[in-house]
Order: sequence, then C-alpha cells, then structure tokens
Amino acid sequence: MKKRMTIAALALMGAAFAAQAEEIGNPERGAELWKDCKGCHQIGPNAVNRIGPQLNGIFGRRAASIDGFKYSKSMARAGKDGLTWRLETLDAYVHNPKALVSGTRMSYRGMKDDADRADLLAFLRVNSDNPADIPEAEPTAEPDYPHLDPEVLKITGDPAYGEYLSNECTTCHQSDGSDQGIPSITQWPQEDFVIAMHAYKQKLRPHPVMQMMASRLSDEEIAALAAYFEALE
Repeated sequence: MKKRMTIAALALMGAAFAAQAEEIGNPERGAELWKDCKGCHQIGPNAVNRIGPQLNGIFGRRAASIDGFKYSKSMARAGKDGLTWRLETLDAYVHNPKALVSGTRMSYRGMKDDADRADLLAFLRVNSDNPADIPEAEPTAEPDYPHLDPEVLKITGDPAYGEYLSNECTTCHQSDGSDQGIPSITQWPQEDFVIAMHAYKQKLRPHPVMQMMASRLSDEEIAALAAYFEALE
C-alpha cells in the first residue's frame, strides 16, 4: 500500500509540474528545441555532466553548484554573487548567455525568439526536481532579458570620453586585460558590454557593487565605456 501511495503521489506531482510548465510555454515543442542544447547538456533519467553540466533540477538551483563540474571562473563568480536559476535569469541566459555571465564558456549565441525560449524553459521545468517558489509567467508577460530600446545599441560611443570615465572601472578591472580575481573587460565586443551593463542596471546580474555602478551611468556613458574598452589593448 505504501509503495502504491508513493507512486500515486509521484504521478500527481508529475502532473502538477507539467501543468506549471504549460503556464510558461509548450514543453512538447520545447523538447524539439532541446536539440540545440543536447550536444553539450543532458537531462532526464541518468543524465550526467558532459561539456556542460546536466540540467535536471535547474529551476531554483544556484549557478555553478554541481559538484565535480569545472565551471568557468565567470560562472563560479556569478554563483558566489548569488545568481540563481529562476525563470527570469534562465530566460536572460538563454536569450544571450554573455549578457548574464560575460566569461561563460558556453559558445551558444542565444535563442532570440520569445516563444521558442518559453517552450524550451517549459521543457526544462518539467525536468526540474525543485519547483518550489518558482515565479510563474503569464503567456503575455514581458520577456525578462535586459529590456533595451534598439536605439540604445545604435549609440556610437566616444572612446576618449570612455577613457575619462574608466577610472572607476580600472580600480578593480585590470587595464592590461589580465584576470586577477576580477574578470577582464578589455577587447570586449561593444554590444556585449552594453547589454551586460543594462543587465546590472535591471538587477538581472546579481553583483550589488556593479548594480550600483551601472545605475549611475547614462546610455551614452555606457556606450563610451564600451567603445574605449573594446579598443584597449
């Protein structure tokens, strides 16, 4: 009897998780989109770490927390800063991995279509064993990657002005591009730099000092810094 009750309870839990996933997107279609991920990740029964970590239970999990997997320095730092894989942070990461974790080793350029991401995340949620306090998403909800007016990315930054502004950056980041406990930001593509700074402003990236620093900067100042650091050798 106890075994039958356990199986019944598991079945009910599985049905509940599937219903929750449907509130995000279509998990069956997400399983088809999973083909973009399965070259590096595994999910489901007997999943193991490969080039990337296994993704069972990804919802509610702290970044860089799987024992035995060698994460990039940037991902490890993000985990220490408090980055947790919730609906909004997963959405931002799948949309543009470098917008959330600059030095990630994941070479995937991102899934730009909102509906595709919703379906993929629904599939991942079905395979999550930690659905507690996961925020729900209405189908009409705004996407949670950094909200940027396309015109912001078109701003031409002034490298000279960026150099003037850079003193606060180089109190922590090394201007020679070396990594001494703080990630390098030299020769970083301008678009990635701008998106990352807005991710701090919108508190998708969790580092509190960088959130404060980014909140002080205008769009033009961010563009200037991006232009300066991209050209810095």
